[in-house]
Amino acid sequence: MTELSPEDSHIFMREYDPCMNWPTILTELTFRTSRSSGAGGQHVNKTETKVEVLFDISASAGLTDEEKLMIQSRLASRINDEGVLQLTSQKSRSQFSNKEDGIERLQLLIEKALIPKVKRKRTKPSKEAIEERLADKKQNAEKKLTRRKPDF
Repeated sequence: MTELSPEDSHIFMREYDPCMNWPTILTELTFRTSRSSGAGGQHVNKTETKVEVLFDISASAGLTDEEKLMIQSRLASRINDEGVLQLTSQKSRSQFSNKEDGIERLQLLIEKALIPKVKRKRTKPSKEAIEERLADKKQNAEKKLTRRKPDF
């Protein structure tokens, strides 16, 4: 397993949320490599190109307590019993490319999890819409009245 040093973190930086300290988070990431499946011939049997990105959310200094709770609740299916967020990348035959891809996907996941849900504002139907709905109801009721059997 390898870790990024603070000097290497500039390679993977994108614009980030001002609350979330992304350079600190980058240094907290741990990587595990293994052999990737798929095409590659003999090369695939020798090299470890599959990269697993591991991020311990509860021990992170780059997130506030509120952000940690939001991430843990929204990404619960991706977090194991130890509270570690796991992400796997094996798109490329290059370990470095897979590491970049994993970091990028992790950042997108975290950013998406930190977007607050907007509460829906209920809107009142317009007067015209109400009248149109009642007119349709009336027309439908009259249509059904004509289908009835006549009373004698």
